Amino acid sequence: MLDFSISKEQKMIKSEIAKLVKDLVIENAHDIDESGDIDPATIQAIWEMGISIASVPEEFGGFGDQSAPVDSTLILEELAYGDMAVAVAATLPSLFIQPLVMFGTPAQQKKYLPLYCSEKYKACTLAVNEPHFQFDVVSLKTTAVAKSGDYVLNGEKCFVPMARTAEHIMVAAACDGKNQLFIVESSNPGLHISDREKNLGLYGLESVEIKLVDCVVPASDRVGEANGCDFGQILQRTRVGLCAMATGICRASYEFARNYAKERIQFGEPIAHRQSVAFMIAEMAYEVDAIRLMTWQAASKLAAGKDATRESYLAKLYAGEKAMKICDYGVQVLGGHGYVRDYPMERFYRNSRGISILEAMATV
Repeated sequence: MLDFSISKEQKMIKSEIAKLVKDLVIENAHDIDESGDIDPATIQAIWEMGISIASVPEEFGGFGDQSAPVDSTLILEELAYGDMAVAVAATLPSLFIQPLVMFGTPAQQKKYLPLYCSEKYKACTLAVNEPHFQFDVVSLKTTAVAKSGDYVLNGEKCFVPMARTAEHIMVAAACDGKNQLFIVESSNPGLHISDREKNLGLYGLESVEIKLVDCVVPASDRVGEANGCDFGQILQRTRVGLCAMATGICRASYEFARNYAKERIQFGEPIAHRQSVAFMIAEMAYEVDAIRLMTWQAASKLAAGKDATRESYLAKLYAGEKAMKICDYGVQVLGGHGYVRDYPMERFYRNSRGISILEAMATV
């Protein structure tokens, strides 16, 4: 018999993150969205939970735990339930750290992991998305060409989180017919970083476009060096991470709409008594569960060391489609209030649009 229950330890982790989110994120999410800035103290408080460095070997400053994708989905869901921008910002170093833990050479791990496993949060990021029509993460247009013992990178990236404050950016590029990862220092003269992007959602998260113009990267900064890395495995983990965040946004939308419908009185009774409203809320509820179960299925395969290409792709495809539907229903349930920035529903709606568009904003 299949068992979809979570363990006592997982419940404890989930509860601790939920309390932190309630205390620091939910009440401030509106102000974060309006100001475009996240209080560094909030990011630091989440960082101190050790989410991003749990699987890093102790010798490099981590906890030396085994990778736990299912645990990570629980954590990311709770963080995104509070606010997706905060969830991405607080766990951003994972996108740099995880590929090094999985595929980095001993020398690369020794050089870079201690930098980002300190007690104080330091931004580092991953650049995958590209500003091209019909962008395909499997067929990147950014290139890396071997030359005189180095690699020369050329291309453009967009939606790169916190690149202006990051000391290192891990860039995905096509190299010899395969997608690979390269570590680029922020001071590299071939790296050009734009001003902050103005996006539809995630107002609290600074993202930029970067251009790589004959950007020379030492061969020692290709992740895995001569052996390279399995970009497909990285992509599976980032897709599951994004699906976990989608679950959090959708759950927040559903719960807010449900509670609002119970309290909003029209014609002498709560609008939740109206069949059209009740049916929308019911559909929101089961779609949230469906996204979560597809996410857990993909995460479980990853935890078992199996290939989750199909499961992670389908989960992201489904989450991207249904997140918009769920949050649109939320706006409809609130009526005019769903279109007003004083209520969180329009923020859920805007942020949910990024689930289908973005790649590599979180990892498990």
